Amino acid sequence: MEIVYVYTKLRRDLGRPCSFSDRCEQIDVDIHPDPELSKQLIHKTHRDQALQTGPEMSEHQVNTGGFEVKSCGMNHVEGGWPKDIDPEKVEQTIRFRKKVEKDEGYANSIRQLSSVMEHCMRQNNAIDIYQEYLEDEEEVVENQELPYAKTINVFRDPNEVKRTVTSLSWHPEGERKLAAAYSCLEFQKWSKDMSLDSYIWDVVKPNCPEMSLKPTSPIICLEYNPKDSHFLVGGCYNGQIVYWDTRRGSQPVECSSLECGHRDPVYKVIWLQSKTGTDAFSASTGGQVLWWDVRKLSEPTERLVLDLSREGNIDRAVGAVSLEFETTMPTKFMVGTEQGMVVSCNRKAKTPAEKIVCTYDAHHGPIYALQRNPFFPKNFLTIGDWTARIWSEEIKESSIMSTKYQMSYLMDACWSPVRPSVFFTAKMDGVLDVWDILFKQNEPKLSIKVCDKALYSVRVQDNGRLLGCGSQQGDTTLLEISSGLSTLQKNEKSLMAGMFERETKREKILEARQREMRLKERCRSEQSKAEETGREEGEEDPEQLIARAESDFYTMVEMEFKRREERKEKLQLPYLFLVSDGQSFEMDCFQPVGAQLHA
Repeated sequence: MEIVYVYTKLRRDLGRPCSFSDRCEQIDVDIHPDPELSKQLIHKTHRDQALQTGPEMSEHQVNTGGFEVKSCGMNHVEGGWPKDIDPEKVEQTIRFRKKVEKDEGYANSIRQLSSVMEHCMRQNNAIDIYQEYLEDEEEVVENQELPYAKTINVFRDPNEVKRTVTSLSWHPEGERKLAAAYSCLEFQKWSKDMSLDSYIWDVVKPNCPEMSLKPTSPIICLEYNPKDSHFLVGGCYNGQIVYWDTRRGSQPVECSSLECGHRDPVYKVIWLQSKTGTDAFSASTGGQVLWWDVRKLSEPTERLVLDLSREGNIDRAVGAVSLEFETTMPTKFMVGTEQGMVVSCNRKAKTPAEKIVCTYDAHHGPIYALQRNPFFPKNFLTIGDWTARIWSEEIKESSIMSTKYQMSYLMDACWSPVRPSVFFTAKMDGVLDVWDILFKQNEPKLSIKVCDKALYSVRVQDNGRLLGCGSQQGDTTLLEISSGLSTLQKNEKSLMAGMFERETKREKILEARQREMRLKERCRSEQSKAEETGREEGEEDPEQLIARAESDFYTMVEMEFKRREERKEKLQLPYLFLVSDGQSFEMDCFQPVGAQLHA
């Protein structure tokens, strides 16, 4: 099959035409032969032959069509649930399953599907689909690259008077947008020239923010709604809760009232899992945790006073700085306080006193970050003073793991959403530490000097590759983490489960030992206190008691000797016999005669 293709082009596109004319011959250069060059001549044999192209060996010619590649994806979502059933709530799904199983159509559907399932099972039994055909080939060992983090972009506060980036929140549907809250947390450092706006940044366009959020008071915390990415909720410096819909512009849709809200700045707000997707709860240093429905922020739907005496007295409440809520535990939440304690609470308790379950004495100062491990929810991370600590819910007296005391104060931390052993900490000296507790527990695996100012916030994107750090100067630095720190390693989950279990058992043994030592010390102190009380009531010293016992003993011995001598003398004296009226009487010489006669 011969393929011919004719290329055509207009004459005017070929340029100016050539003009030829006749003329006489002319010698331009005359080069005479050089006899010396003849000595360098190499005679070519008939066996040497030069080829410019190889010979054609194919017997047939085939003209194949172009292959078009198309990328497409599939979003697999658990479906089939009615609108009034929330698939993430286990109680509702179990109740719905039991209802469906009692239906007659369910049994008929199972009978029809059983034949198809049986056919597939027989195919699997006939063909080993898991057979390994390349067992003999050696596994290619990948080169372990050194951990790194490179700066991609820096988002700077566009205002002249710079403010602190107090909170960061990634867009739930991708890695293109990052919401940042700006506020000044230094006491009496706020000026009239400072802006109240916070911004939503586009990762690709760092020069100017994509959208401005204009609250009535500076925003301290800001969170995207995980169900609807158009909704944001924020906590303000004056205690208000503000709610935005990005489709409606920069102005807030709803604001809470000052009378029914928090009395102090709101340091943390978290969205709750609900049917409507509009429920959230917040905490502030005023000592209250409030639940809200953002569609109606006039008053909170529920209120909890953090009074550790469980009396609900707002005057004795402890201030809240951080919050933690895990969707797999819808009734439990944790609060980090200014006094360094973690308060574990149960929202579904019947009375306010029962809502505060227990406390953990965690740090010497405020707990600025509190987060459960995304793979092991029973273990949580706390940041306060100069250390980071990992706790287990089963151990309340001490942490199962902790870092050594750092030279700078720690301000924020978060777990990696991809690797269960990796977490990030931000410090006051502008250094970001990346910890891998499977690799090393005493030192961070990677330390990065992000900026010269203090880092106040850090947040990791859901894929684990991008990380945002907010500084005191108003700069948000976007970092890309190496693949070794953002890719799940082999057997990492099982190794972390074993490590957490081992450390929990060790702390239990140490806790039991400490409890036993405290009990012995208490008994010893009670005994010494009883002795001191006895001495105060008039008892003598042990030496005096011994001396008095010796003197009493010798006195009794002397009295006994005297008694025996007197008795011996009685036995040696004669008796007198008297006869009166035909009767005889025996008289003892040591007794009075009148007394014996009377007897």
